[in-house]
Amino acid sequence: MPLDLNEKRNLTMLVDFYELTMSNAYLVGGMGDRVAVFDMFFRKIPDRGGFAIFAGLEQLISYLRAMKFTDEDIEFLRSKKIFSEQFLSYLRGFKFACDVWAFAEGTPVFPGEPMVVVRGPVIQAQLIETMVLLSINHQSLIATKAGRIARAAQGLPVMEFGSRRAQGYDAAIYGARAAYIGGCASTSCTLAGREFGIPAVGTMAHSWVQLFDSEYQAFETYAKLYPDDCTLLVDTYNVLASGIPNAIKIFDQVLAPMGRRAKAVRIDSGDLAYLSKGARGMLDAAGYPDVKIVVTGALDEYTIRDLLQQGAKVDAFGVGERLITSKSEPVFGGVYKLVASLNERGEYTPKIKLSESVEKITTPGFKKAYRFYSKESGKAIADYITHHDEVIDESRPITLFDPNAIWKRKRISNFTAKELLQPIFAGGCCIYAPPTLEQVRSYCQEQTRLLWDEVKRFERPHRYYVDLSQKLWDTKQRMLLESGQWSEKGGGK
Repeated sequence: MPLDLNEKRNLTMLVDFYELTMSNAYLVGGMGDRVAVFDMFFRKIPDRGGFAIFAGLEQLISYLRAMKFTDEDIEFLRSKKIFSEQFLSYLRGFKFACDVWAFAEGTPVFPGEPMVVVRGPVIQAQLIETMVLLSINHQSLIATKAGRIARAAQGLPVMEFGSRRAQGYDAAIYGARAAYIGGCASTSCTLAGREFGIPAVGTMAHSWVQLFDSEYQAFETYAKLYPDDCTLLVDTYNVLASGIPNAIKIFDQVLAPMGRRAKAVRIDSGDLAYLSKGARGMLDAAGYPDVKIVVTGALDEYTIRDLLQQGAKVDAFGVGERLITSKSEPVFGGVYKLVASLNERGEYTPKIKLSESVEKITTPGFKKAYRFYSKESGKAIADYITHHDEVIDESRPITLFDPNAIWKRKRISNFTAKELLQPIFAGGCCIYAPPTLEQVRSYCQEQTRLLWDEVKRFERPHRYYVDLSQKLWDTKQRMLLESGQWSEKGGGK
């Protein structure tokens, strides 16, 4: 696994302060070695979509591999005058010792299922909470948005152009990575290109055209410098009256004598459907049907869908701020919750978080996650969450039911069950070799194809079910009834 940017700097202290205060209390209170199990999951799909895309695992792995508290870290914490010397000594000799399981990057994911599971000394499992959430939440958000935009483009390439509008440089770099996983074909972020091997692309800005005495001169200079990769920005003044005519002159007078063909023109403003149709007609009439038309400028999945429905003559899209910030819904909302602890008898005691908001009630226990695929169609049927010791028998039918509406039932047979959680760390040692980014991207596309089209709709998508096994559902209901937090009317006290 190549050295990641996270391993070139020490991010160990990127924790919420309360994780340190709790860990100090665990240690001083004699509970530091108590084994706990935490789940990372999310509750709501961004943009009211039908699914999200899991991303960011490789950066989380890099963080966990490199965890080390420095002398400077220890002195900073000592200056707070609230941490015990016992705890500071523990941090000085810190060595990650947890077991970690996670979904494969690029997997389509759904609310409520444990995408990352951490098991180990509670003091350690608690300390990594922020980075589990930070790594997975951000990249899953951007990969999900990129997937929507790529689907809207119907196979036409989408370039991620958002670096300058990202929320900081890490968001630009890792956002480009996540966008590539989600389906973008390239990025304008050169550093992401260097670090991750993503194709880095770009041509000129309006300032290039404005700097010259004329648009023609700007195009001429650029074409002579880049005859094999000539893309001209044609909307600085007037696309159809000036930009395209001057571009055609350059193609005829500069590139043709050199034996070169132009690559594309780019339109960044105006009525993109109208202008692209006009530009296509002019280019075709001039003998350049092979010159592509790229459009940019405040695009998202809805604009791209509408442009194609309106017959826009577009060959590629450049998408910036609305992708790199997921502007329409900029928070993924993943959470990290305690779900079990190991008791003195070596058994897992399930833990549950209650709430008057049903969606915030956690599913207790140390768990496994499966995805069922139809052997007939190959499509994904549903996800299935079980206790960690349950085994799926593919030779026998299974009855699925909605955990929140148990009368909704479906009996399935002739299916294949795939276990989704893969071992990543065992006793603090990384036992997982991450695939290449190209492999992650291909896996994401393959798994997305296995979802029914109805799940991939932008508006009112079909709900894909994440069901609980009967045994796990029974555990959850028993704990709800035993909690004493529910009145006869069904609400919280």
